[in-house]
This record gives sequence, structure tokens and C-alpha cells, in this order.
Amino acid sequence: MAKEYLTEENFKKLDEVIEHHQHQQGALMPVLQEAQEIFGCLPIEVQQRISEGIQIPMSDIYGVVTFYSQFSLEPKGEYTISVCMGTACYVRGAKPIVEKIAEMLGIAPGETSADAKFSLVATRCIGACGLAPIMTVNENVYGRLVLEDIPEIVEKYQKEGS
Repeated sequence: MAKEYLTEENFKKLDEVIEHHQHQQGALMPVLQEAQEIFGCLPIEVQQRISEGIQIPMSDIYGVVTFYSQFSLEPKGEYTISVCMGTACYVRGAKPIVEKIAEMLGIAPGETSADAKFSLVATRCIGACGLAPIMTVNENVYGRLVLEDIPEIVEKYQKEGS
């Protein structure tokens, strides 16, 4: 699959971001955040440009990108479905919820659907234990879920934009 987001225009925007931050202390995080906004992810090609621009070793950049869950090496779908797998959510049935969503979308946690509409993420605790089990679809929060809720929620987003 071609990486359509790796355009000359996007790299020009990235160069402007690098130029703006390159002499600032702690420039890496803001550059990575802005780069992800531009490209939708942080593939190796983008990391290399950042490494050269702010003169930080690739190993350091890759370490930061793979450590923080806010960053992604691959593009995310239009809708990111995140299911909390923290203790309270897990005990209250989060695992079958993730499995049902994966089955409905034909993807595993950490993957994006072929049509780039959905990404499925099994997250750590998101701090809403009183609503366990909980999931988010982009900024929308769904709590106190039961397995029977999942088809209706997923189908709502499958129909949007169709």
C-alpha cells in the first residue's frame, strides 16, 4: 500500500515545524506532535527528517515514538475505537467487548481496517473505573457496556459517512 500521506507538501510543512523548534530546549515532543498532525502518523521517513532537522539520534526518536501511545507508526482510521483493559474494565467484561468489535470489523487490536475507517486499540486504564467497562470512539465515551451494546454502537459509525 502506497503511503499517500508522504507528500512533498507535508514534508515542506514538517520542515517549517522543525525550523520553528530546532533551537529550542526540549523540541522533540512538540515536533513529533505537530508531525503526527501533519502526516497522521510517524513512519520512519518522517522520523529521519526530524532526526536530521533537530539533530537527535534516530534511536532516541524511535524510542519516544514507540513508548508513548499518542504516537503511531501507521495511519489511524477515521474512527479510533479504544477499549479500556484496566483492571476494573477487564473484570467487568472488557475482553469479550474487544473480541466482538474485532470480529465485527475484521481487525485485531492495534490494527486499522482496510478501508481506513476504523482503528481498534486496547488501552490501559483511562481513569473512568466507575463506568467500567468503558470504550471511546474518538471523543465519544461509552460506559457501563454490555456485550449486547456493541453491535449498535459499531454499526452507528459504519453507517456514518457511507
